[in-house]
Amino acid sequence: MTTKTNKKAKTPKTSPKIKTCKSIYMIAGEESGDQIGGSLMEALNKKATDFDLSFEGIGGNHMSSQGLRSLFPMTELSIMGLLEIIPHIVNVLARLNQTVEDIKRLRPDLVVTIDAPGFNFRLAKRLKSLNIPVVHITAPTVWAWRPRRAERVAGYLTHLLTLFHFEPPYFTKHGLKTTFMGHPLVEKKLWDVSPELYRKNHQIKKKQPLLCLLPGSRAGEIKNHLPIFLDTVEMLKANHPDLEVVVPTLPRFKDQIETALKQRGIAVHITTDEEEKYQAMRASTAALAASGTVTLELGLCDTPMVVAYKGNPISAAIVKRMLLTKHVSLTNILLEKQVVPELLQENCKAQDLSLELNRLLKDKSNSHAIQKKELFKLQKLVQSDSGKTPSEMAAAIILETLKK
Repeated sequence: MTTKTNKKAKTPKTSPKIKTCKSIYMIAGEESGDQIGGSLMEALNKKATDFDLSFEGIGGNHMSSQGLRSLFPMTELSIMGLLEIIPHIVNVLARLNQTVEDIKRLRPDLVVTIDAPGFNFRLAKRLKSLNIPVVHITAPTVWAWRPRRAERVAGYLTHLLTLFHFEPPYFTKHGLKTTFMGHPLVEKKLWDVSPELYRKNHQIKKKQPLLCLLPGSRAGEIKNHLPIFLDTVEMLKANHPDLEVVVPTLPRFKDQIETALKQRGIAVHITTDEEEKYQAMRASTAALAASGTVTLELGLCDTPMVVAYKGNPISAAIVKRMLLTKHVSLTNILLEKQVVPELLQENCKAQDLSLELNRLLKDKSNSHAIQKKELFKLQKLVQSDSGKTPSEMAAAIILETLKK
């Protein structure tokens, strides 16, 4: 009699799945784009399960912190205005050629461009013959001026991701895949920042008026606005002798602002820390801000404001003739009415600015209450209904594009 031995069937060994590597070339042209790029890179690394990612391109500190080594300093692209760019054209075109050659050399699987349309759209147009997909983040403001750009960009972009809910129809009608991802500021949840923390840290009393001064994020804006803004502060102190002032700014402008303040003998708080910037915004009674993304930041902080802007008068005259919107600040555009005062160009005067700010700084003023009520509506307007953050939305679309 023989006995059978039960032998376990050998399980065939499976070799571990080898991930392929996908390369993404990313380009941002200014501080806000660099922040979007940094958050996007972080989201991409978290969501990419089918392949490893590598990044090359042009960016600032936020993108560098996620592993990007910038081809050249991003600040060289931070130029705004029709005439203001003229002295920089030769350098910008040289950088454009350099970037095209770098992309030809690296042959990335995808190019992601963020804002900076003057540079990035010229780049995308030149990349079309290389058959490299290009995803662009932040739509050109065709709803404000130059509407024909919508049809043009549809010819060389693969996908467009917009920050505002009303933008996709302008581009989808020309056959361009367009998705509303929501505004990146949503991820900061500015409305949840404590309004007491900044005052506590700087010994500012609860009912003491605090003014947030935001002269801009570009060298030209600081040069144009700071003298007018400081004149305004001097006028305000006549009616509000206990007025405290905080100036959130970028590190590269700190010395310039400090020098201007010393010359005037004006004492203010200066912060270059992003977290403290938002604490200061939330704590402020009111703000005086140069038109730009910062007006939306203030709106999401629920901080009443006056918006100002003074640039090259010829550039401003040209833009004014081409402008399709009634308003300039993002807060008013999104709310579809003038909630915050806009004092632009020849109206950007210290006397007028101080008059409007006096209304907001006055204790229990009607102007202050009305603005706060309207600004609260912004939270809903800048969020996608998907439940995903803007970075998650953008990362999902970019990864889907990479798989094709």
